[in-house]
Amino acid sequence: MASVVSREAYFETGLDVLSDLGYGGLKLAEVCHRLGVTTGSFYHYFTNWPAYTKELVAHWVQERTVLVIQAVRGETDPGRRIDTLIQVALGLPHGAEAAIRVWSSLDPHVHDVQAMVDRQRFDIMYESAYEILGNERQAQVFAGWSVYILVGYEQSALPPDPAALQWISQQLRLALDNDGFASVPDSD
Repeated sequence: MASVVSREAYFETGLDVLSDLGYGGLKLAEVCHRLGVTTGSFYHYFTNWPAYTKELVAHWVQERTVLVIQAVRGETDPGRRIDTLIQVALGLPHGAEAAIRVWSSLDPHVHDVQAMVDRQRFDIMYESAYEILGNERQAQVFAGWSVYILVGYEQSALPPDPAALQWISQQLRLALDNDGFASVPDSD
């Protein structure tokens, strides 16, 4: 067995386990087995399983949301910013994201983190769409539609269809470019 793996490897393996087996499959033995290490190696980095899972969620937030948003904020063109965000969303580990949503229904800390991630993803899409549309309500609907598509895809019991998700994302982008949000009604 390999004796040394990085903390990062534990986190990426944890996300892989979530992707493949769902929240119920996230177990110490499975993570260690996939890494080819003993539990002693695990305890070299983490004091216990709850510490690991808390750090795993923090890693997911940092890598899949915070760093992405920081990177796209450097793009001055809001259309290119949105295109980049869509491409990143298409490449997310959707199985892991779905498992984290299940986890968030059982764990208040993970729920709070999930709500923060959803808000950050919504906010960057809203800010970018607002620069293009110049209308708060239209930008809110665009950002909401973006998040709803992603969450719905990840939560659906239908077989994953990446080509369909890409097509749906293209339709969303076309609606933004073709004044498809001009008839958005005011909120209640």
